[in-house]
Amino acid sequence: MAETKENYDLTPRVAPNLDRHLVFPILEFLQERQLYPDEQILKFKIELLNKTNMVDYAMDIHKSLYHTEDAPQDMVERRAEVVARLKSLEEAAAPLVTFLLNPNAVQELRADKQYNLQMLKERYQIGPDQIEALYQYAKFQFECGNYSGAADYLYQYRTLCSNLERSLSALWGKLASEILMQNWDIALEELNRVKEIIDSKSFASPLNQVQNRIWLMHWGLYIFFNHDNGRTQIIDLFIQDKYMNAIQTSAPHLLRYLATAFIVNKRRRPQLKEFIKVIQQEHYSYKDPIVEFLACVFVNYDFDGAQKKMKECEEVIVNDPFLGKRVDDGNFSTVPLKEEFLENARLFIFETYCRIHQRIDMGVLAEKLNLNYEEAERWIVNLIRTSKLDAKIDSESGTVIMEPTQPNVHEQLVNHTKSLSGRTYKLVTQLLEHSQGQAAR
Repeated sequence: MAETKENYDLTPRVAPNLDRHLVFPILEFLQERQLYPDEQILKFKIELLNKTNMVDYAMDIHKSLYHTEDAPQDMVERRAEVVARLKSLEEAAAPLVTFLLNPNAVQELRADKQYNLQMLKERYQIGPDQIEALYQYAKFQFECGNYSGAADYLYQYRTLCSNLERSLSALWGKLASEILMQNWDIALEELNRVKEIIDSKSFASPLNQVQNRIWLMHWGLYIFFNHDNGRTQIIDLFIQDKYMNAIQTSAPHLLRYLATAFIVNKRRRPQLKEFIKVIQQEHYSYKDPIVEFLACVFVNYDFDGAQKKMKECEEVIVNDPFLGKRVDDGNFSTVPLKEEFLENARLFIFETYCRIHQRIDMGVLAEKLNLNYEEAERWIVNLIRTSKLDAKIDSESGTVIMEPTQPNVHEQLVNHTKSLSGRTYKLVTQLLEHSQGQAAR
């Protein structure tokens, strides 16, 4: 049975691992791509908004959905409650907010939190109640959709907070705010801060720690496919043993994004071999056209299958909220990642096919690459010209002849040394964890 666009949609798997505010950009994308009926998306938006303080937005959607100018009474009452609660929290946090808005006063703060708490109490009569009020006010601002204000107050709160659990909660809120404001550089910094705490903090149970890692990887998808260095960052994070274990046990759908990053990122080819092993292990538990494309090329050497998967991958990318980002170019709208993916996917097929055959028929190759004869010839000529391919074209016989390549001893030595270094590091880490576990007992 042929897969439909809805079958490729990972929203039902991704959304439960996101803050509800982070689900809205996904719904906007799905609505724009018309993957689901408009009415279904609007109802889901209202359902999400009912659990936030963005009442005005919910009212607008209700009016649009039911073609009316009147908002329901319960929404009107809810709006009045939100306004009253916001005013109350604003008053409770006012002493600390006033202090933070005074540059001269803020200069009195130091890196020592205990000093700051004592100084605020003695000089400004600001105690734990006002600091807690700032957190509640920041959280409420976030729920109202004021992400800029929330980010500022949560940052200030963390400089004063001595409770680790509450500080981590504030950091998650700051991360979500930066993502929603599309401040990708700052969001990446916050992501790394959260990761550092998750990896070093003592959780009530190992499952709780695994769940935090899964949340972090899902939230990170926004950053990884928008930040300039994101495709490298996602590989560096997801390929780590503890994170890969979390993916394999609880979130195999994330393999789609890691597979995409590997295909478009030439700098991480050495790590690809390890990832191919994971694909082989997960072959029966999770199927995805992008993951299956890599299996066709590197596991089964099924080039006809890879060609078919490329067409499916194209469909997956343009309909995925993280991969299908569109860029307007005059009267046209393009998906840059799609073109980059297809170019690199063809290169993967070509390189693997060439390792198996020394003389290749151009017509057969064009078919494998999903190109016509002239396009395939131009593509290969361009590869030879840019020194990406050591080969020559025999125009008379219509074949590509591969030049024999001698192994570079220096490169082999460097790769073996890197591999040995990685295994040594992993072994030392395991020994340290084991000894710490023994000591804890």
